[in-house]
Amino acid sequence: MPGLLRGVARTAVVAGTATAVSNRVSRRQQGRWAAQEGYREPQPQAAPPEPQQAAPPADDMNAKLDQLKDLGELRKQGVLTEAEFTEQKRRLLG
Repeated sequence: MPGLLRGVARTAVVAGTATAVSNRVSRRQQGRWAAQEGYREPQPQAAPPEPQQAAPPADDMNAKLDQLKDLGELRKQGVLTEAEFTEQKRRLLG
């Protein structure tokens, strides 16, 4: 256990030092650029919208078929009445 804690502490120190150095380098570089004549700070750009990922139609249809099979089994077992089965099937198929 002490070896694990020592390793975690060492990792935290290294990560903290790396972050501090990186921030300092960025500030120094920005200061140098600002000192140059005609420098304009870059404007943050909006991220492009992520394309919406629609579910593939084949997977959607397979899921619907599986649900229909399950509903059919429940009807055969007497868990669902014919009216309940028809209503669920109508909801599933849209």
